[in-house]
Amino acid sequence: MAIIAQTPRAPETHGADTSQTAFSMETEQTERLTLPIPAEAAGRRLDQALAEMFPDYSRSRLTAWIKAGDVLLDGEPAVPRQIVQGGEIVALNARRTQEVPLKPEQIALDIRYEDDDLLVINKPVGLVVHPGAGQPAGTLQNALLHFDAKLAEIPRAGIVHRLDKDTSGVMVVARTLRAHTALVAALQARDVHRQYEAVIVGALIAGGSVDAPIGRHPRDRIRQAVVDEPHGKPALTHYRVRERFRAHTLVECRLETGRTHQIRVHMAHVKHPLIGDALYGGGLKLPKGATAELIEALRRFKRQALHAEKLEFDHPVTGELVSVAVERPADLDGLVRALREDARAQKN
Repeated sequence: MAIIAQTPRAPETHGADTSQTAFSMETEQTERLTLPIPAEAAGRRLDQALAEMFPDYSRSRLTAWIKAGDVLLDGEPAVPRQIVQGGEIVALNARRTQEVPLKPEQIALDIRYEDDDLLVINKPVGLVVHPGAGQPAGTLQNALLHFDAKLAEIPRAGIVHRLDKDTSGVMVVARTLRAHTALVAALQARDVHRQYEAVIVGALIAGGSVDAPIGRHPRDRIRQAVVDEPHGKPALTHYRVRERFRAHTLVECRLETGRTHQIRVHMAHVKHPLIGDALYGGGLKLPKGATAELIEALRRFKRQALHAEKLEFDHPVTGELVSVAVERPADLDGLVRALREDARAQKN
């Protein structure tokens, strides 16, 4: 039996009254995480492999846990620089403390599926997922703590993957440690189907795949880039044409991996950056002879044209297939309609 959620729900703001509570987990709690080292990590140092396997924790924290004996490799104590072969079983005692107090905030959540173990939400454009130096509040994590105070006991309030601030779409949130562990493992094993929709520059003839490692840009610390291993992590994106316009293409993208800015970096790498992507796409390019409506739509579109439209995975407790699809947001839908009308106008 499959759980399929596609119908929009009204945004939820209910939950425990925690508006005056700041969560700062002074007491230490331990979560036992057990995962196999992926085959593609062969030849890497253990601390590097763990940083990829457990993205919720910094490499410095993971290294400290290794040194403290909280990491076992095939049942034996390990060292940070130990070279892994792939296939070994890592047992990690993750000692969770919340370093920065987080205040719950009453921010509306568009919940598309909910049970005792998880939430699936439709993240709007402009909502930051995690607090950081430039965004200490007003994030999805703050909203989740208001919705369910018990999420303070879960790493990052149950968030197991991320979307950029200006990317809209579907995300899954774990509500229990059991679900969190299972979802992290499923993402690591590439057992979660993540499907995106993007509008790119250039009229593609056919789809394809980009298999190119991604890492920090060598000169610009804000950006990611395609870089040679071992500096980059393996990254694979599949894309196919949905609709071709005169100078742009609507594409479906599927992720095999989940690197930071992966679709944006990969499409820019093959010379087809996303519309509106100031970080990777360069300046605005107007098609010759574009309609006034399309010119206006392109000039108004100030974010990357990217939407996480579908998420499918096995439920971490029941094993049932969970499939959630969310509709295209209004700004992206308006852009697609303007591109479509421009293409029709040129045929007439």
